[in-house]
Amino acid sequence: MPHIELALVGAGDRGTKYTRYATMDGRARLTAVAEPDPRRRDALLAEHPDALSFGDWRELAGRPRLADAVVIATLDADHVEPAVRFAELGYHVLLEKPMAIDLEDCRRIVAAAERSGVMFAVCHVLRYTTYTRQVKDVLDSGRLGEIVTIEHLEPVGWWHHAHSYVRGNWRRTDEATFMLLAKSCHDLDWLTYVMGRRVMRVSSFGGLKHFTAGNRPAGAADRCLDCAVAATCPYDAERIYSPYVGEQRWPLSVLTEDTSEAGLLRALREGPYGRCVYACDNDVVDHQVVNLDFDGGATASFTMTAFSPAALRKTRIFGTHGYLEGDGARLTVTDFVTGQVEVIDTNPPADGHGGGDQGLIAAFLDALDRNDPAAILSDPRESLHSHEIAWAAEESRLTGTVVSL
Repeated sequence: MPHIELALVGAGDRGTKYTRYATMDGRARLTAVAEPDPRRRDALLAEHPDALSFGDWRELAGRPRLADAVVIATLDADHVEPAVRFAELGYHVLLEKPMAIDLEDCRRIVAAAERSGVMFAVCHVLRYTTYTRQVKDVLDSGRLGEIVTIEHLEPVGWWHHAHSYVRGNWRRTDEATFMLLAKSCHDLDWLTYVMGRRVMRVSSFGGLKHFTAGNRPAGAADRCLDCAVAATCPYDAERIYSPYVGEQRWPLSVLTEDTSEAGLLRALREGPYGRCVYACDNDVVDHQVVNLDFDGGATASFTMTAFSPAALRKTRIFGTHGYLEGDGARLTVTDFVTGQVEVIDTNPPADGHGGGDQGLIAAFLDALDRNDPAAILSDPRESLHSHEIAWAAEESRLTGTVVSL
């Protein structure tokens, strides 16, 4: 019988996936779910009929402890109160990133986790991929010598950016949070992980360049289905979502439960995802660069851009004895002494952030199994530091200053 009991707060895409990964091999079972949307709640309960059902996390928190740990995967703005409360109640906590949309709230969460003594993990899934493990193995072996600088790219993808950050839930800073925290806190955390040092100073530039009313093509309509120029627009919603018709998966599952062609057309006609990208109320950036100055003098540069294919991250690492280049799947390592070049294929899975989602859940369950947080690859203070970097970068972008941490 499974011996790890989990509660879930927030049965959206991320929470449902984490639950499936945790329970699929019998290591854990879902004992309770708290989700205000009855359709999402019922869909998960169909897979876990023995789990108790709650419409609000406060109802779950008001009961005697029902699980060993809680997975919190609500919308970003709703993380802080349940994270603090369940830590106080003695639940071990797996918290979706970002921890919160206010830096002081992030500090509140970390303080609550440390005060209660529970195990606490933020879903920085990039730490848990085979690809990252191979990168770390190369760096930790000393083959590159001392790391001097890293160049890292997150190619969000033109249609993915339009989906999530122009038409979707993360399009507005006041309703969600700023782009770097919402999307790229993964990358800032990853850079600190592979570098193995703390960031001391940050500078950043970027903005909303393209997805504005001023770039709207002549003849464009407010909705793609009515648009005379849709055939030549890279962001035509019907073209983006039509390949997913009939499939109950992201991104179409975000638009509608009815994934038939008729259901898609209805969603594009009535919902937010059929809007012209030049006629939305978005304000988050579509490109940004961040420069990091680490303790010890090493540096890193990070670029996030909407204007790319949706692809895996790309990284170049420059050391005193060698050079590593990676594309999220394959590493090429050059030895400066011998001149030899080694290619390492990490064979990442096609889904789940290259295996990071599964790796995160396995590590969290290992920690619970052994009552030892060593399997969790970031402690609360490390996660807080990567969030502090994001806020420093945004402050730098808005003020034009170099920000010290």
